[in-house]
Amino acid sequence: MCEFKIIKKNDASQIGEDILVLNYTENNELVFRDVLGVGEKIDSALILEVNTLNQTVTILEHPLIKDFLGLMNNITKLEIENFQSKLEDLKNIL
Repeated sequence: MCEFKIIKKNDASQIGEDILVLNYTENNELVFRDVLGVGEKIDSALILEVNTLNQTVTILEHPLIKDFLGLMNNITKLEIENFQSKLEDLKNIL
């Protein structure tokens, strides 16, 4: 059985270990559960890499990701405008 460590690419920190299950909720939140079934939820994250050789999963966490995943499912004009606004905020930060 493969048990993964969850590594956050943002700061290279480890945020979970002995993880067996990773999935997204209907609200596009990333959930991971360990061998005991204990779960944690990240509001806005994307799985970047799953590496079975070193048993790591690398994720990227950013507020924009949840909105982007939501756009892939259902899209409205208001959601597009909200996404554009957050994208502009991100561009200003960079």
